[in-house]
Amino acid sequence: MEENRVGYIRVSSFDQKTDRQLDGLKLDRVFIDKASGKDIHRPELEKLLSYVRPGDTIVVHSMDRLARNLDNLRHLVHEFTSRGIKIQFIKEGLTFTGEDSPMSTLLLSVMGAFAEFERALIRERQLEGIALAKQRGAYKGRKKVLTAEQIKKIKEQIASGEKKSKIAKDFGISRETLYQYLKEN
Repeated sequence: MEENRVGYIRVSSFDQKTDRQLDGLKLDRVFIDKASGKDIHRPELEKLLSYVRPGDTIVVHSMDRLARNLDNLRHLVHEFTSRGIKIQFIKEGLTFTGEDSPMSTLLLSVMGAFAEFERALIRERQLEGIALAKQRGAYKGRKKVLTAEQIKKIKEQIASGEKKSKIAKDFGISRETLYQYLKEN
């Protein structure tokens, strides 16, 4: 049976470029998710899980592109390797086969923990930067989706007894966003 080399790429947003992650590698197929690492719903990862077969190798740029956190990383690596599928992380220079030594297991945990720690630091710095920008008056937050007129209409619909979930759907916003608008005004 012929081995497939299958790439998995994840970028955090739709406008980020995917080409640098596995550039120049010969791959038989590539699955690309455009979703935050914390996002549980990653459709292309689901397709990858059902596509790969024993003997295949999954190639990922780095551990943090595959998993949301250390537990998720260990789970995915174990799931692949227990099915006879190798997984290769380019940035870390590591490949896991399922016949790994205790040292490989340690490296997976340590490198995964570092990736999780690095993401937490980035998020912390981002929040600090936003707080400082708010103090200076330079951070306005996300642009409002609804106009004052639309918010007024929403309040009227709620007052007439219409369900908030239906209103949110009609306006193309989540219920949480609807509640935020109601809280602000």
